Amino acid sequence: MIKVAINGYGTIGKRVADAVAAQPDMEVIGVSKTKPSAEAFVANQRGYPLYIAEINRKPLFDEAGIEVAGDVTEMIKQADVVVDATPGGIGVKNKKLYELHGVKAIWQGGEDHEVAGFSFCSSCNFEEAKGRQFTRVVSCNTTGLCRIIHAVDEAFGVKRVRATMVRRGSDPGEVKKGPVDAIVLNPVEIPSHHGPDVQSVLPEIDITTMAMIVPTTFMHMHAIQMDLEKEATKEEIIEIIEAHPRMGLVRGATGIKSTAELKEFAQDMGRQRADLYENCIFADSVGFVGNELFLFQAIHQEADVVVENVDAIRAMMNGAADAATSIQMTNEALGFHAI
Repeated sequence: MIKVAINGYGTIGKRVADAVAAQPDMEVIGVSKTKPSAEAFVANQRGYPLYIAEINRKPLFDEAGIEVAGDVTEMIKQADVVVDATPGGIGVKNKKLYELHGVKAIWQGGEDHEVAGFSFCSSCNFEEAKGRQFTRVVSCNTTGLCRIIHAVDEAFGVKRVRATMVRRGSDPGEVKKGPVDAIVLNPVEIPSHHGPDVQSVLPEIDITTMAMIVPTTFMHMHAIQMDLEKEATKEEIIEIIEAHPRMGLVRGATGIKSTAELKEFAQDMGRQRADLYENCIFADSVGFVGNELFLFQAIHQEADVVVENVDAIRAMMNGAADAATSIQMTNEALGFHAI
């Protein structure tokens, strides 16, 4: 069994912990929090040993009735691999700790590519991740872009990508964040960071991206244009989407035209936390002008990188022969089939 520690039990960390716990070849040996919180109570309830960054804060946890197993260093010493799900900018500071104890580590897209020197997307570069000590799973938006671009590129060749990200303002639980009544260019300059981030996984792709933040909490929306090298039809693109284990097709017959309706659909399907691990691509949006492909896809910012973290663990620990095997193992363990 691969012993996995999750350093940071928040929006992503708690999902990764549950996904790891569901895998037949992995176990959660600990999760961490910095202060008492609802998530700390949940960790205790789920039976995950809870470790804290500063052991002198243990009395605060004791007072709240939250059981503490020890400090983060003790957790790291027991692990084969640490998934660092701490807030962006914090994870890079933990690198020296992982190096000191000779443990493998995975960072999230909130850290720069340089933290690990390698950026990961399961269906794109699983082989290159095998045996690595450090890996960075790219952000939710970059993951969604890499999946569709790589799949289309393999079939028809992608000469150029232009994409606009309409991003959620905050996660549902982040009540102090905005915007409340604004559309914020993020950034004003072009390109946004998403294009260069895609190139950290797919360096051969010519991509330019733009991004803005809107007052919503559930999912991002991408408007994507791809210039293809070979002629393709809508039906052929639909076939690629349907065949991909991490891309789902939102059919017109469902009547779904919004992220709100997608969330309702996920709840009705019985998905834990209404999570959508897949790219949600709107079938009616797939179309061509000449060799230029157009489509809309929705990306659940809390969920799509969760399955990628599991595959990254397996790749780094040489736990699967190839990407297809790992992806199938991960998806089956979660009872996940793309919409």
